[in-house]
Amino acid sequence: MSPPNNPVKSITNLLPSDISEKCFELRDGKLSVNGLPLLHDVPSNVSFTPFSSVCNALESDAPLPLVHRVQAMAHRGGFLGFTNGEPADSLLNSLGRFTDRNFLSIFRFKTWWSTQWVGTSGSDLQMETQWVVLDVPEIKSYVMIIPIIEAGFRSALRPGKDGHVLIFAESGSSGVKSCFFNSIAYVHVSENPFNLMKEAFSAVRVHLNTFKLLEEKSLPSVVDKFGWCTWDAFYLTVEPAGVWQGVKEFADAGVDLRFLIIDDGWQSVNNDTDDPNRDAKNLVLGGEQMTARLYRFEEGEKFRNYKGGSFFGPNASSFDPRKPKMLITKAIEIEHAVKTRDKAFQSGATDVSEIEAKISKLKQELDDMFKGEGSGLSNGNHESCGCNGDDYGMKAFTKDLRTQFKRLDDIWVWHALCGAWGGVRSGATHLDCKVVPCNVSPGLDGTMPDLAVDKIVEGGIGLVHPSQADDFYDSMHSHLAKSGITGVKVDVIQTLEYVSEEYGGRVNLAKAYYDGLSKSLSKNFKGTGIISSMQQCNDFFFLGTKQISMGRVGDDFWFQDPNGDPNGVFWLQGVHMIHCAYNSLWMGEIIQPDWDMFQSDHVCAKYHAGSRAICGGPVYISDSLGGHDFDLIKKLVYPDGTIPKCRRFALPTRDCLFANPLFDNKSLLKLWNFNKYGGVIGAFNCQGAGWDGNLRRIIGYPQCYKPVSGSVHVTDIEWDQCKEAAAMGEAEEYVVYLDQAETLLLVTPKSDPIQVTIQPSSFEIFSFVPLKNLGPIAKFAPIGLTNMFNSGGTIQEVDYNEAGAAPAARIKIKGGWNFLAYSNVAPKTCYVNGAEAAPVWSSDGKLKLDLPWIEEANGISDVNFIF
Repeated sequence: MSPPNNPVKSITNLLPSDISEKCFELRDGKLSVNGLPLLHDVPSNVSFTPFSSVCNALESDAPLPLVHRVQAMAHRGGFLGFTNGEPADSLLNSLGRFTDRNFLSIFRFKTWWSTQWVGTSGSDLQMETQWVVLDVPEIKSYVMIIPIIEAGFRSALRPGKDGHVLIFAESGSSGVKSCFFNSIAYVHVSENPFNLMKEAFSAVRVHLNTFKLLEEKSLPSVVDKFGWCTWDAFYLTVEPAGVWQGVKEFADAGVDLRFLIIDDGWQSVNNDTDDPNRDAKNLVLGGEQMTARLYRFEEGEKFRNYKGGSFFGPNASSFDPRKPKMLITKAIEIEHAVKTRDKAFQSGATDVSEIEAKISKLKQELDDMFKGEGSGLSNGNHESCGCNGDDYGMKAFTKDLRTQFKRLDDIWVWHALCGAWGGVRSGATHLDCKVVPCNVSPGLDGTMPDLAVDKIVEGGIGLVHPSQADDFYDSMHSHLAKSGITGVKVDVIQTLEYVSEEYGGRVNLAKAYYDGLSKSLSKNFKGTGIISSMQQCNDFFFLGTKQISMGRVGDDFWFQDPNGDPNGVFWLQGVHMIHCAYNSLWMGEIIQPDWDMFQSDHVCAKYHAGSRAICGGPVYISDSLGGHDFDLIKKLVYPDGTIPKCRRFALPTRDCLFANPLFDNKSLLKLWNFNKYGGVIGAFNCQGAGWDGNLRRIIGYPQCYKPVSGSVHVTDIEWDQCKEAAAMGEAEEYVVYLDQAETLLLVTPKSDPIQVTIQPSSFEIFSFVPLKNLGPIAKFAPIGLTNMFNSGGTIQEVDYNEAGAAPAARIKIKGGWNFLAYSNVAPKTCYVNGAEAAPVWSSDGKLKLDLPWIEEANGISDVNFIF
């Protein structure tokens, strides 16, 4: 069993141990930690070197407090290496074996996406494991093994036979070979699993000196705001008129968007066989664009021909909100017909003329639907019409958006790391670019088949020479910045590993590209205007995050199962939450976790909303036009488009770390986080699906999709992980508010756990607030606005007058409507914004008060209870 939490011991007050003491020892084929054998049958060609013998921390560019923190913990870690007889560009070696020991790991199930996996033996690991944590209850500790980067090689763990853990080191180029590694993996031990993450990745950061931790970087402005992404609304059919209509729908409903992401479909892309100077026509669904390449850095024709002012005045252009769904529906018909034809060929059919005729007819119908649609566009190309350039294109469009929608702070656009999915078209720009064939790493052999990978391999990537990476990104971003774009969502990041053969291997190629991207971000987007996506591999985190401070921690929000399982509409949502929660354990040390968008009218929208409310990151949705549940949205978002955000990123509770909340039939996913004046536990039933290593995909486990019971306790919150929250962890008594049950409870650290049963695809949020004694009689705790999922996040300030003639609680609350507090007695007087008010108090301790939303005060009310 895991050791209990110790709220008193804070990570901010760790005292250096005797650094001459070394926790690890490799002798006689055993890697031991504090005298306990951990890995057995370690091959003789494997070495262990203490951290301080490899890394001179003072040579790092890390801030001095971070360096000192790493030095103080240096005795807890070290490096594993190995030697091989012949130099090679990929090498596989055992690190030893373990059995009958619980582990938690993260592995890549696709090129770009990672997820959680648990087991008890080295043989239970999955391919492309990014790290593994071993539970060592014999010494009340945890040990982490992180495959890292050495010289031109990156590494990952693999399963071996008979419990062996294998390490796979690869360069990605036949011209980059080695036979010796001194520090290809890092090992670390700690008594606290959350300290373990911080200590281990801090040590790796100081050692590699190629990335920065989240604590060293500034966050993008969108992190505490509400936004809309155009992807699910339009896919590749996105155009100015549709975007305008979408933003207007939110404003009309009384919810201001603070950021907008114009996703894939806005760029100038075409295929190698197309007219080199014109956009590919009539693209609709994701997948159709994956062999297309960027042929110019400016926006595509749909946006380039936008005429400023098109949506103003009595003759404003109109838009049929049904249009995107009509196009998407027709494109899906074509996709299904093509699949039917391909299946017929595979089954040996020789005459498919009838299906071919149907496909041609459907394609013509789609073309006809596109014709005549030009709302918001000028006639012809503005570059040849003699008009002022500022009156046309993306610059005019963003100006109009901000003119009409005053609170729209940020407008971001999507692009792939290599420009477009297929890169940049050769000869189309001033850059040195050629189509490079793709070589998929053998490390991905055990991962999930992926259409995107197949399409990219089919077309190759138009790769700009790495020596021009600076120019490449600045050419894209400088135009965007001048056009009013304030940031980018950079996607398809992990493709560089496919095309590194001629460019010094994947490490060197990645360094060049990430350096160019970082410079452009600093120049054009204030250094923070980016969300990284499709990037969940260790070499991105170890090489690409000096500047990048926010990124996706889950795969895409799938509103239904692409493989056709009708129950996937439900169980895929739990899978998404598991990805996000467990990836945050390590990614959150380096970037701000982004839990991705979702659709507010989805059957599981409330389930997603509950997790986003406490995830600690931005909240954004991808609703179709007219497809909004504003009642739900308003439980996440204030009218001004800000959100009641938790103080840090959510993580699984300690008792979830070695559990399987997806298909063990018994475990809830429990997440902990902090608000300014309390702690939060979210309990989610994610049971019903998970990874199948034999089938190499995520499948449904319908026998697990049922109610699950569990328990919640105040000590599930890791109070010591936040300096500002540590004192709250020492309270003698707490009030607990259950958001879904609308129940108040009183508990102490010695109370029995709160028992709860959660239905499938459902959740409960527990807000823990320390109870304050006011004078000799009154006990008080502010809960917050119960019309918001994260009620405690609405409380901005609390000040107590604990004694004297008039004990009082003074509170600043952001938001309107249903304020709730606990008080064992009714207050004598209450004031709201200086005027006397009449709260409702009941004998069960509930103290209720209706609050206004005052626009001039940014929605903040001053409430004063006098006892």
